[in-house]
Amino acid sequence: MAERKENIVMFPFMAQGHIIPFLALALELEKKGYTITFVNTPQNIKKIQPFISPTSAIHLLEIPFDPSAHGLPPNIETTESFPPLIMIRFIVTSPALQPAFRELISRLVHLRQPPLCIISDMFFGWSAKVAHEFGAFHAIFNAGGGYGMAAFHSLWLNVPHMKEKSEEFSIPGFPKGHQIHIKQLPDHFHYAVAGDTWCSFSQEMFQDWKESDGILFNTIEEIDHVGLDYFREQIGCPVWPIGPILSSLGSKARAGEEAQSTLDHCMKWLDSKPENSVLYVAFGSQSAPSPSQTIELAIALEASGKSFIWVIRPPINSATNTDDRGGDWWLPRGFEQRIHGRGLLLQCWAPQLEILSHKSIGAFLSHCGWNSVLEALSNGVPMLAWPMMAEQHFNAKMLEEEIGVCIGVDIGSHEVKSGDIMETFEVVMGETSKGKDMKNKVCEIGHMLGEAKKDEKKWKGASTKAMDDFLSAVLSKSYNLALERQMN
Repeated sequence: MAERKENIVMFPFMAQGHIIPFLALALELEKKGYTITFVNTPQNIKKIQPFISPTSAIHLLEIPFDPSAHGLPPNIETTESFPPLIMIRFIVTSPALQPAFRELISRLVHLRQPPLCIISDMFFGWSAKVAHEFGAFHAIFNAGGGYGMAAFHSLWLNVPHMKEKSEEFSIPGFPKGHQIHIKQLPDHFHYAVAGDTWCSFSQEMFQDWKESDGILFNTIEEIDHVGLDYFREQIGCPVWPIGPILSSLGSKARAGEEAQSTLDHCMKWLDSKPENSVLYVAFGSQSAPSPSQTIELAIALEASGKSFIWVIRPPINSATNTDDRGGDWWLPRGFEQRIHGRGLLLQCWAPQLEILSHKSIGAFLSHCGWNSVLEALSNGVPMLAWPMMAEQHFNAKMLEEEIGVCIGVDIGSHEVKSGDIMETFEVVMGETSKGKDMKNKVCEIGHMLGEAKKDEKKWKGASTKAMDDFLSAVLSKSYNLALERQMN
């Protein structure tokens, strides 16, 4: 398709869980004929660059960022491997990017490449003001799902558990009957103090969202209407569910030169396993169980007798990876030798989308980050939930309680035992009635997700229509502004 004049600027937060869906959306918009200016810090742009064709309409643009100026480790421009407290400090520095971003947009205007639209990350709500200064449409692309992010939004604004005496309470703004237990809250909710840096940042961010012209969600209405309706009411702007937005490009960019060899190795290993026989275990790019919980998980995987792929990272609080035994101290002695052939350990990165689409995968033990959730659902893979931070606990709640495609391994417990973990393996992957129900439901949802993205001459899916409606709103505002300028 011929390249259009319209330029869409995209600016994700500096984290893999945000960059990956933004790149996937950029690829979709490119197919529709738009030019994309993809903005990020220099290190992240350099990782992405080799995976973008020189003939692509996606143009990468660096924005300067000095982490040391904000008390952060030098030369660190992504949240990967940050402990939680440093990651929060990294997030709350994001408004410091506003002057550089305004200068970047001004330069594009000067070069006669003005943005038709700016699509920014949820943490960059302030960019709505910048967009409107230059007459551009502004949308937030929320990398999370509707339900999880709605619960996150509601609870941060209200923090009702601080006022409630009971351990279970209603979620403000949700329909009647939607309760949450205090154990289903991530740790940082328990440590929150009104007026502290993180609370203040979150409340200012949520206020900035109201300046946006609309919000894009990587989900579908059929499974996520509760959360989407919440935002329509609370934020008061159009909400477009355009999911599933999936691509392995951003993930491969993170892996670099090793991506293809790792992919080939995984596919060859999976090809040797029976259908639905392999458990896939991964906790995202910045999460890992504690050292003691990692050992319990290893014991459960070994004792289960099941084949598995484990994307293993050093526990967040571990000071070192090895000890005098000559191995990983946070794994049982001799573990790697005993599971050889039945278990495949991958260090830090895996071609997750390709793994989950393989017929040998029977279940996914996950932190329930939304990208991982969508990849599992799209491929009909039931889940076991071990959430760790952000809105992941709320995603797990929705998957288990609302749509029945997941079972919790560690919800509100910091010391789950290997026997409990093994029981969940057996429920999901054994010949149990609950496991069969989960498999049937997740396959139904996978079909829904596929139908939502259909784009045929005679029929379009709901997400394709939502994308068309979003782009129509962008073009309509641009046309009206041009008309106003002519009249003035």
